[in-house]
Amino acid sequence: MSEQTVPEQNTNETRSRGGLLGDLMDIVEAGLVTVFLFLLLFAYLVRPVTVEGGSMNPTLLNKDQILILMTLYEPKNGQIVVLDDEVSALFRDYEQTEVMEKDGANMVLVKRLIAKAGQTIDIDASQGTVKVDGVLLDEPYIADPTTDDDGAFRYPMTVPEGYIFVMGDNRLYSMDSRSPQVALIPEREILGTAMFRYDRDKEQRTKWTERFDYLF
Repeated sequence: MSEQTVPEQNTNETRSRGGLLGDLMDIVEAGLVTVFLFLLLFAYLVRPVTVEGGSMNPTLLNKDQILILMTLYEPKNGQIVVLDDEVSALFRDYEQTEVMEKDGANMVLVKRLIAKAGQTIDIDASQGTVKVDGVLLDEPYIADPTTDDDGAFRYPMTVPEGYIFVMGDNRLYSMDSRSPQVALIPEREILGTAMFRYDRDKEQRTKWTERFDYLF
């Protein structure tokens, strides 16, 4: 019985189809891995947030789209933070030493971190100045001097352990830690730190490049 030989052309075609199928499977696999990593990134590391209102003018405007780095990173003074303000805190005593937690504003807030636990903040509304640990803050980002005091605290005041003090850049039109409604924010309420503005409403920009800004 003689051996049958497979034509060389058919063999090459079979190998070609197999190679093509393998390449397609590699592409599909790479695509699935990319999608998985993208979802993982947005689930645990970064998150898009839409700014609502004008409390952060002129730095951030209403409807600005920003990306935040989530709580794996500890924000620094002067950086913009996004807060889930379900709980806030005031002092129950005149000496401002005993913390009393209460319901917060129950909304997501975008504010600037001014002082952390253990730091002393001093707001002089008559002069429009803010000091942290005795040092006058240089705040080129604010719309107006800090001449409003909504009565949440007596200054100077030391931020208690586990809390932060925040303010909006639009100091005359921002409900923030100066207000009894917002007051001190627990550190556990920090959702993340603003990294990048990736979009701005076309009606609020004069040129295309104003859509983007580095915030970190």
